[in-house]
Amino acid sequence: MKTQVAIIGGGPSGLLLAQLLHTRGIDSVVLERKTKDYVLSRIRAGVLEQGLIKLMQEAGCATRLHAEGIPHDGTLISYGDEMFRIDFTEHTGTPVMVYGQTEVTRDLYEAREKTGGKIEFNVEDVVIHGADTDTPHVYYTVDGTAHRLDCDFVAGCDGFHGVSRQTIPLDVRKEYEKIYPFGWLGILSETPPVNHELIYANSPRGFALCSMRNENLSRYYIQCSLSDKPEDWTDEAFWQELKRRIPADQAANLVTGPSIEKSIAPLRSFVTEPMRWGRLFLCGDAAHIVPPTGAKGLNTAASDVHYLYNGLRDFYENNSTEGIDTYSQKALARVWKAERFSWWFSSLMHTYPDQSEFDLKMQVAEIEFLRSNKAAQKSMAENYIGLPY
Repeated sequence: MKTQVAIIGGGPSGLLLAQLLHTRGIDSVVLERKTKDYVLSRIRAGVLEQGLIKLMQEAGCATRLHAEGIPHDGTLISYGDEMFRIDFTEHTGTPVMVYGQTEVTRDLYEAREKTGGKIEFNVEDVVIHGADTDTPHVYYTVDGTAHRLDCDFVAGCDGFHGVSRQTIPLDVRKEYEKIYPFGWLGILSETPPVNHELIYANSPRGFALCSMRNENLSRYYIQCSLSDKPEDWTDEAFWQELKRRIPADQAANLVTGPSIEKSIAPLRSFVTEPMRWGRLFLCGDAAHIVPPTGAKGLNTAASDVHYLYNGLRDFYENNSTEGIDTYSQKALARVWKAERFSWWFSSLMHTYPDQSEFDLKMQVAEIEFLRSNKAAQKSMAENYIGLPY
């Protein structure tokens, strides 16, 4: 089999790239390790920057997003029983959209299927050959049958544990990593959100986040120990702990109910450089991971897709290599800014096991400075709604 762009990974970044390329008549094949149902069962973040929304529009996949997504003009920050609001539209003129990553992926799958685009599921034993030549190709198996896919380029959208990053030789790539000493315990419940906007809560007991998917589906998180397991926490214990970490007036309004999903996510900051090796390009979690604080994971993957899509488009439409030659440089410049914001926001809102009393006072002082200083609020708003591509 032959295609122009082989896309490793059938998550949102791989599918978005495939659909954008399709709008320009550029052929691609998507190779996904799991089934479609498995991919759609993964619960992920749901705050979309305007850059991602515009890419979904360009890909022809934004109808349901605009119909069902919830525009957010700001967010709430609490510490103890104190709470204040960062107004995105006041400082930037731009809102974000609350729309689950699962729904983004569902919309992209539907579009891919309508166009007849090729997706291979249950793909195993993927090996990328010749990425540093003009004739890359990918070997893989499906149900024990071996396949070869010849292509012009390979887009590695296969996540942190995928083969794409590992294909780049160790003497070429350099990795940067920070492991945080805690995780997030998250639950999904069929209950109305406690507030119509997200609440990021700093508490002496640890961080908490009150989020939502729609008016009857809420997503809540609390900071937990890395040694914890989801089964260690009953629903009742989770709700009690969440109430202790958010302002009393919000806790009084919290509607609780049985969880329909419960999981723990460790927090990590990670970047690999470069994001290109020959004709292999890394996108999203294959190249970088951010803590979920500030919802930059999917949005940063989307910015990668933007740079790669436009680079490939320039190559096929104008016979120019400038876009693909500068892909890694452009993508990494924005990635590191997103990493900085996620690191700063995580440092601001979480409790750390090695914090001294001085550190805790500095954390509160930083929050109160944010509360009182318009320039600090503008900086946060600009980063939260998404830096320009």
